[in-house]
Amino acid sequence: MNWDQVEGKWKQYKGEMKEKWGKLTDDDFDVINGRRQQLVGKIQERYGIARDEAEKQTDEFVKSLRDASDASSSKERARRAGHS
Repeated sequence: MNWDQVEGKWKQYKGEMKEKWGKLTDDDFDVINGRRQQLVGKIQERYGIARDEAEKQTDEFVKSLRDASDASSSKERARRAGHS
């Protein structure tokens, strides 16, 4: 999964982002509107961390989405194979 996919499914992932970064408000998410650099900036601002750290957290979040998506796809393939 890359950021373009996150941006395309912004509304879907916004809830998970709210759980991860609870200091971000609904207004923050409206301003961010799927833009990675806006998210990084808001994380940096709200949590008082360096930009590098905010980017690292954002990248780790996207990786966790990718890992979850890959695991889900593997389970679905296994399920289909078992019902052939």
